Amino acid sequence: MAEKKKLDIPKWSEISEEQWIANRKNDTDSVKSIVEDIIANVKENGDKALIEYTEKFDKVKLKQVAISRNQIDEAYEKVDQEIVEELENAAYNIQRFHKMQLPPDMWTTEVEPGITLGMKSTPLERVGCYIPGGLASYPSSALMTVVAAKTAGVDEVICCTPAPINPITLVALDIAGCDEVYAVGGAQAIAAMALGTESIEKVQRIVGPGNRFVTEAKILLQKDVLIDFPAGASEAAVLCDSSAVPEFVAADLVAQGEHGPTSAFVLVTDDPEMPDKVWNAMMDIVNEEPRGDIISKSFANSGYIVCKDMELAIETMNGVAPEHLCIQVRDPMDALSKIKNAGSIFVGPYTPIAAGDYASGTNHVLPTSGYAKLYSGLNVSMFRKTSTVQMLTKEGLATLAPTIVTLADAEGLHAHGKSVTIRGVYDGEE
Repeated sequence: MAEKKKLDIPKWSEISEEQWIANRKNDTDSVKSIVEDIIANVKENGDKALIEYTEKFDKVKLKQVAISRNQIDEAYEKVDQEIVEELENAAYNIQRFHKMQLPPDMWTTEVEPGITLGMKSTPLERVGCYIPGGLASYPSSALMTVVAAKTAGVDEVICCTPAPINPITLVALDIAGCDEVYAVGGAQAIAAMALGTESIEKVQRIVGPGNRFVTEAKILLQKDVLIDFPAGASEAAVLCDSSAVPEFVAADLVAQGEHGPTSAFVLVTDDPEMPDKVWNAMMDIVNEEPRGDIISKSFANSGYIVCKDMELAIETMNGVAPEHLCIQVRDPMDALSKIKNAGSIFVGPYTPIAAGDYASGTNHVLPTSGYAKLYSGLNVSMFRKTSTVQMLTKEGLATLAPTIVTLADAEGLHAHGKSVTIRGVYDGEE
């Protein structure tokens, strides 16, 4: 057996927080015009445009974009039963966690005699999930998006994913409860779900990760559809001190590089010796991995930051606002309490990012590129909308009447005040 060739990877270097942030901002200018043309084509030509783009980008000739029940049944025959069972286990864990997030359908409280206030929560009726393809298939993303939507109570959940669709992804979509599957990827899939075509009825919200073309399409189509958040290339960050196990840190960082050459990772530490220890451990891993050549490309986007103390390291990490954050320090709960910006947080040496990717039940669809400063990760609230509720008795309206009438008159909206006084609860005099 031939000895595996050792990869030639330039040693990583120290970077600043500002450099990391600048590197993670998507170069949207270079893809914006391309995506605008794709959106316009889908809007005008519908399914015809989708089929043409699938042949152009994915090298697959489709007669139709919809996946049939027979195709899903055939997919089960191609997937090992053990994989099916573990997909079911993962789906159960995801459902269990997302059920814990569900608000009550409605709650009311009598805040004063005759004044009852509350909230009504209602699921969206139709949402679209984007499941990436390309370098790897992501049945786990199928579970994350669809199970979350179904747990939230959405009636119709559709999915778009590039052709050819891996049988495991089809099985995962079926286990998750997906109602419609379409063999369409890229910006054209986002356009189809947002605008509608002959085969694909438009949705209210689109969720799911994707490349920069997918992300740009979501951003450009926000006037037509709700989105979750910008979710681009995967990234990981580890906050650690001298107590961390370098091999554990290295494994979490390297794993993100498997997603593709645009993935990135950063180490933030107060131990100046840790970067070299982690680097050596990473090289041991990368040179043994089947996808080592892909992982090695992500090193160009990555680096480490050494801080004078842990307080500054935590402050720096909040500036980084990573998609995935591992905390491997002596007092992890103290560090956790000070973290403000992160998509998903993995606490302690035995909590690898892969646990959240596949099995713990938390959602792995997360904001990237520093957007964790503004957005939460995918959760059931994104599939529901709320209405305020108020119920007043005559006594309750009488209590509020002076405030209503006085402020309505002050704004010159006298008919507002009249809608109160006509009910005989207030004549303008105390």
